[in-house]
Amino acid sequence: MARPGRFHGEHCDPKFYTLLPEVLSTRVKDECGFCGYRLACSAALLRELDALVARHPSTMSLEGIQADASDGYKAEIRVVTVADSVQASSFDDRVRIFLNFGQHGRELITSEVALRLLRILSREDKSASKKHIDRILSRAVFKIVPMENVNGRQTVENGSLCERRNGRGVDTNRNWKVNWGVKEKDYDPTEEFPGTAPFSEPETRILRDIALRFKPHLWVNVHSGMQALFMPYDHKNATPGYQAAARMSFLLQTLNALHCNGNCTVGSGGGAVGYFAHGTATDYMYDVLKVPSAFTFEIYGDVHANRDDCFRMFNPTTPGAFESVVTRWSLAFVTLAFNLSSMPSKALGRSRKVGRTLWDSTRDDAQNPIVSRELRFYLLATGLILCCVCYKLVSRLCHCSPLKSLT
Repeated sequence: MARPGRFHGEHCDPKFYTLLPEVLSTRVKDECGFCGYRLACSAALLRELDALVARHPSTMSLEGIQADASDGYKAEIRVVTVADSVQASSFDDRVRIFLNFGQHGRELITSEVALRLLRILSREDKSASKKHIDRILSRAVFKIVPMENVNGRQTVENGSLCERRNGRGVDTNRNWKVNWGVKEKDYDPTEEFPGTAPFSEPETRILRDIALRFKPHLWVNVHSGMQALFMPYDHKNATPGYQAAARMSFLLQTLNALHCNGNCTVGSGGGAVGYFAHGTATDYMYDVLKVPSAFTFEIYGDVHANRDDCFRMFNPTTPGAFESVVTRWSLAFVTLAFNLSSMPSKALGRSRKVGRTLWDSTRDDAQNPIVSRELRFYLLATGLILCCVCYKLVSRLCHCSPLKSLT
């Protein structure tokens, strides 16, 4: 297929339409200064992000963090902080939520979900009730990276629609220091080159340093390519210890039922996805930084797409599918945050020592899975109903009262 020109000028390359489905040329034509669809324009999305944050200075702040490599390669990542008061001196008493989108360049839809979520948290989008958002922001603080891999995204916009790596050919989800550099038999450097060393890439160093400062209770790395909700581990066919795995599985199964119609694969990445991934962000967050709940979400995938049709494989191509994915998954994060924020951070579990810092952790504790009070009430009511049903069944089978038979 023809390769289009860059998409940051004032003109649209007609060859663009040979690469993307026809529906993409009909929406938001002038949004980024060329005749294209916003999914293919990171510049427009980031401008919209900047404007959104500027409209809500009391609850949102935006930081652009830059880093470079020894050979001069540079990266900049925008990080949005969201809380009821972003000027607070400390968030130690809050549930801390770290969400990362757009790690792979070709997975454009993930950044659209990030932008919609930010609109919901700003209360401009009314998909979630103001009461629920107020409650979340009074108890939680978010760090949201809407687009980690800006350089790789621009490579995709230049026509390399299958590119997942950063601007110099490194898969930043293989560049973390957990089992780094291990190569499976089907290793493909064009897909998952891990770099020359752990944290060789500016993007991974930026995210690591944010996590070290922020000390999140929850990390979610958001991808597309299939429908799945993964917990650790990615590099082996194993899950965390029983209590931690049960807690995380409960949270994921709840999201699967409410927002994925039960169609998402749930489990460990290494056990459920069909291959092992080494040096991933989620494994590092869980194993090294001791983040209590660390997940990877896969929010969309077209299993019928041709292997070479990467845009269709990783991104919805009709307005209806686009809206469905963005709405369902932005609300999934609201559900997750609502349940976590139902408990103050100090009640999430005992502290664990990490390096020279102490931060709250729910790992390996004896707490029940963290759910909202409403969900706990529902589970209790369901249990009582089941007890009543069992009582009646026993009564009929015995032709007597079970309670009286004990006397």
